[in-house]
Amino acid sequence: MKKFFAAAIAAIFGLIAPSAKSAAPTTVKHPDWSQNAVIYEVNLRQFTPEGTLQAFARQLPRLKQLGVDILWFMPVHPISEVNRKGTLGSYYAVRDYRAINPEFGTLDDFRFVTETAHDLGMKVIIDWVPNHTGCDNAWVKEHPEYYARNDKGEMFGPFDWTDVYKLDYSNPATRRAMTDALIFWLKDMGIDGFRCDVAGQVPVDYWDEATAELRAIRPDMFMLAEASEPPLQANAFDMGYNWPMKDLFSAIAATSGQYTFAKEGEKPRNFPEKHAADIARLVAQQDEEYPSGTIMMNMITNHDLNSWEGTEFERLGRLADAFAVLSWTLPGMPLIYTGQEVGLDRAFEFFEKDTAPDFKPNRFTELYTTLNKLKHSRPELAAPPTGGNFKVWKGTPDDILVFSRTKDIYTTVVGVNLGTETIEFDAVNPGVDLSSSYYKNRIPKRLAPGEYFIISTE
Repeated sequence: MKKFFAAAIAAIFGLIAPSAKSAAPTTVKHPDWSQNAVIYEVNLRQFTPEGTLQAFARQLPRLKQLGVDILWFMPVHPISEVNRKGTLGSYYAVRDYRAINPEFGTLDDFRFVTETAHDLGMKVIIDWVPNHTGCDNAWVKEHPEYYARNDKGEMFGPFDWTDVYKLDYSNPATRRAMTDALIFWLKDMGIDGFRCDVAGQVPVDYWDEATAELRAIRPDMFMLAEASEPPLQANAFDMGYNWPMKDLFSAIAATSGQYTFAKEGEKPRNFPEKHAADIARLVAQQDEEYPSGTIMMNMITNHDLNSWEGTEFERLGRLADAFAVLSWTLPGMPLIYTGQEVGLDRAFEFFEKDTAPDFKPNRFTELYTTLNKLKHSRPELAAPPTGGNFKVWKGTPDDILVFSRTKDIYTTVVGVNLGTETIEFDAVNPGVDLSSSYYKNRIPKRLAPGEYFIISTE
């Protein structure tokens, strides 16, 4: 798939003014190390043939070379056996919040991985499951008062999650126990933060209280919410999931005939008609809805998508590379999931041991290494609030998106074609004479479906 990179751009004209920021600023001060960071989700069970922490440790230099800054480990805790799904169970049915799944190794193994990652300049966060526990967690017998009850007075799992029991956050003792467990990992295990599972199912006031206590211990701690809910990012979380952008990516791909994923015996999901221009509208909408300085995590895949909603190639087709480019250059932080950096084109088993990816470098490795270098070197591509303004260029049809990110003297211009046809366009503001501008001959005037360009100042 053809792509365009250029070394310099002298001046930027013809820009649409950005949306006004929300009047409600976030009180969260994001760690300096998070601003130009790339996050990588580690599916430890499937990462290596051994599926252990010791085997994973040998991969750390490769991930550093790739350009990874934050390692997010899917839950590393022991998995409950009662009501277990499949042979090995779900990571998200936690049996003991202060222990390591013996499938992976020991607490000392985890400390070694964390210390080695730190020596390489990477941060470590772990997946935390605060909404529910596994059905044989010690709390079930020792502290049954920690759990929510249904109308029959029984412990229950939310949704169709039959292998877990939901916790009751109206009980102060539940809150205290959960915060103490979080503190253990922050202080005793030396991690740098948490990705919090279904964070929106836990009361916002709990998160506000708990993170204030955690940041008193580690002011540079990082918190990621598996949620797209503005109140969570006012006081507690540094970053939230950009689920709306993920759904928009899928809808645009479906409109362009690229979405092919379907569950066995079913037809592909129906999406509303959407085009590249809708991305700018969503960015503006989120700019209004979320506290100023909010970071959104952009992605084309993750563990849920890969296992349950299709690979990026099934959902995005020939547009996958272009959507990856957008994930790195739109406001926010980009995510790489296990195997994405080599173009893994299959779904991982969720409750069983699966075959590890072949991490031999290929064109995808080159793409993501290049995008990571771009993310690290361009101040305008930093996450909010320090990154550059997002401005959409006029003069393009709906299937073409051209935008710039500008901070001080630094500018990056990005363009993508997310439609079905090769399109000629003139992404400028009418009435502006560009005949002598330096970048006039560097911005393509024609893009085929899935093509993109990235042009930055020197």
